[in-house]
Amino acid sequence: MSSKTRLKKEQSSEQPSLIPSLPEEIIVDILARVGRCRYPKLSLVSKHFRSLVTSHELYERRSLLGCTEHSLYVVLCNKENDNHYCYVLYRKANGNHSLVLIPSLPKMPRKGGFVAVGSRIYVFGGLNSYRHKKIQTNAISIDCISQTVHLLPSMNVTMSVSVADIIDGKIYVTGYRCNMAVFNTETQMWEPKTIPETMNGYMWACDCVVMAGKMYMRDPVNSFVFVYESKEIKWEMDKMLNKFEWKDACVVDDVLYYYDSGWKVLRAYDPKESSWVVVNGLAELLADARFSAWSYTGSYGGKLAMFYSKITGKTKVIRCAEISLERRRQGKKIWGKVEWCDDVLVGGDFYVNKSLDVIV
Repeated sequence: MSSKTRLKKEQSSEQPSLIPSLPEEIIVDILARVGRCRYPKLSLVSKHFRSLVTSHELYERRSLLGCTEHSLYVVLCNKENDNHYCYVLYRKANGNHSLVLIPSLPKMPRKGGFVAVGSRIYVFGGLNSYRHKKIQTNAISIDCISQTVHLLPSMNVTMSVSVADIIDGKIYVTGYRCNMAVFNTETQMWEPKTIPETMNGYMWACDCVVMAGKMYMRDPVNSFVFVYESKEIKWEMDKMLNKFEWKDACVVDDVLYYYDSGWKVLRAYDPKESSWVVVNGLAELLADARFSAWSYTGSYGGKLAMFYSKITGKTKVIRCAEISLERRRQGKKIWGKVEWCDDVLVGGDFYVNKSLDVIV
């Protein structure tokens, strides 16, 4: 049964439409122009509206109208039980922001690779496999429109996944001992392993970013940064990028950003210039994050989302700041501006494992 047929059946089985004089297509068109921050309340109106706001028809209409939005999904780890669950960053009616648990999604792996592609999140590996109707796999995709999970074919190599990222529609999944598998998001199938034999068993990847079509992986054990060129299928090294021990980094406009907790600064690395700079204009924010137990930077619609821990009274909170970026002096200086800074999760003892920029 198609989603459109399902929606009409649900509508006829409950109360009449709240807008009975309008065709279904017009209702979808109206809802497509409403910000997604209003969808949680709209879903409470009726079963019909709840189905509409999670339908692919609505997403397709939003895409045609140019009304899609960047939505930040965040995998949080609960330190008390080491469980990882997926949350989404919502803007509340008063303008403040909060992280909201997505109850329909399963527990996420403690270690694994996460990649956002359009409206989907791909999850690979981890300590636990996914079981569904006697089917076991080490790869899933999450449809962020309907908030549902779909099983993918298992990886064609056995590995303990450490990092994953995407280049030209292909997701490169790398293990701790440099095994590599490639997943094609168009065919939804795995491709043959493409890693050169000269690198096998040499790298211990723990952090990964993609800049200008190249994958950069940091190896803290051997103190190297390896660069993978997918078109030429070869490995290189970047000594300048290895100048600082970056972690939990993100990329905006092909520039790497991370919070240096030792020096209490936000650093940026431009591979075109092969140079590091400190982001200016964030003195107040960085002073607030000075004594945080942990921090994390993620990209979010061309901006940065910086997460860090705080303690207010006796309550632990996660604070998040959205930072817009501007290049000055012929691009040699980078300035940041805090657009907002909110306590997005109050209570509990959590930290950010991964953030994912999804388009919905």
